[in-house]
Amino acid sequence: MITVANVSLQFGSRKLFEDVNIKFTKGNCYGIIGANGAGKSTFLKILTGEIEPNKGEVIIPKNERVSVLEQNQEKYNDCTVIRTVLLGHKRLVEIMDEKEKLYALTEFTDEQGMRLADLEAEFMELNGWDAESEAQALLNSIGISEEYHYKLMSELDAKMKVKVLLAQAIFSNPDNLILDEPTNNLDVKTIKFLEEFILNFENTVIIVSHNRHFLNKVCTHICDLDYQKITLYVGNYDFWYESSQLALKQMKDQNKKAEQRAQELKEFIARFAANASKSKQATSRKKELERLTIEDIKPSSRKYPYIDFRFDARIGNDILKVENLTKKGLFENVSFTVSDKDKIAFFSDNSAVITALFNILAGEDTDYEGKFTFGKTIKFSYLPQNNNKYFENCDLNLVQWIGQFTKENDQTFLRSWLGRMLFSGEEAEKKAKVLSGGEKVRCMLAKMMLTSGNLLIMDEPTNHLDLESITALNNGMKKFQGNILFTTHDEEIVQTVANRIIRINKTKEYDKSTTYEEYCEEM
Repeated sequence: MITVANVSLQFGSRKLFEDVNIKFTKGNCYGIIGANGAGKSTFLKILTGEIEPNKGEVIIPKNERVSVLEQNQEKYNDCTVIRTVLLGHKRLVEIMDEKEKLYALTEFTDEQGMRLADLEAEFMELNGWDAESEAQALLNSIGISEEYHYKLMSELDAKMKVKVLLAQAIFSNPDNLILDEPTNNLDVKTIKFLEEFILNFENTVIIVSHNRHFLNKVCTHICDLDYQKITLYVGNYDFWYESSQLALKQMKDQNKKAEQRAQELKEFIARFAANASKSKQATSRKKELERLTIEDIKPSSRKYPYIDFRFDARIGNDILKVENLTKKGLFENVSFTVSDKDKIAFFSDNSAVITALFNILAGEDTDYEGKFTFGKTIKFSYLPQNNNKYFENCDLNLVQWIGQFTKENDQTFLRSWLGRMLFSGEEAEKKAKVLSGGEKVRCMLAKMMLTSGNLLIMDEPTNHLDLESITALNNGMKKFQGNILFTTHDEEIVQTVANRIIRINKTKEYDKSTTYEEYCEEM
């Protein structure tokens, strides 16, 4: 258990949080959420002792071990893979190293002999004799085969290093597990392994993640960092999001009768209490939900862009037919036909494969073999992964920039489109060339909405976006009545939007009308 008592942190005049009081208890998984820059990762560093708060304290029982997912992939380059995993339990490795030094002596004193006896007793108490085999089994479970176990970390590629560092964090049943963006750069199978691990983990887990599907799967509680406070909600990310939206709706309608508001809350809680019954913490969480009052649910201060893709052109029977498409060095003889209502998620072990396919379909790459044909009624809108050509050396402000993609010159009209994407007032006067990555993607989404395509092609649309923008995009994609071809690392979008999945590596390997969960089970 970790107890946070009256913790405050301020950098200069900037206050991150004030008088935070919270207990992270055994058997629960806590997701830390907040706007970009709110201080989520900083809060984790306070929990681990890396940063000292200005006021207050973090209390961890002396006999409890805290394990943290290491962010620096190069830190253990001089260690073997097995030793890197074992270092997840530092005390165990310290004992092993000291034992090795003592046993290397040709003779030792009585004092050294007594020290060795003490080390052996502690080693046995920590289950040291099984530690290496446990580490090996863990590595095998996440796809690091035995041929790599005794290689140096420097010999592994980046994706394998991430897996080894994850194995290090969860090794030897820590009392408290702290994970900052644990699903980044993990493949589907490893993410599923981690989900199952956390669901069956009996101690405390604290997570920061932009992966909403992951948060929904594993979290028993959400800690919302807002208004320089941390508010604890029972339930997963969806519960927090929908409850904050309900509170916002009720706040805007101050004249709504208390009885009607209470009925809305009751129905809302009943729905989520039913969902909670699927988890091991079902009974206690259901009781917590039932004790909620209107005052417990607060609207979030965070703003969400308004994303709503609409089109005027009727969609005919012919949408898109791809025949024996080949891109040298990436894929060959890829064929598929897009049917009415298809929203297709594309997967590949090599992200360049899908980017190349989408660039060909969008007419941005003409170096290919084979052919593809759009139906006569089809108008596509494309969101490329690399949007630099739209912004580099662009001296236009955002009003002028968005005006390039419509015949409408009215300033109020153009500013209203920018306002949807959270560029209001002086923000709309910013130069396009100075935008951040997330701001550029929001501008590209505004462009897509303006062009009103009935077929959307999206290459990693969530890149650089914060959770609020990702949630708004997800909702917009779900509501869209046309066709979508997309690839994304956001599992929640794939699960809630896609009704068909195509996997392409050198050739098309998989093409089926299915859900993401069913696809994962088949892999």
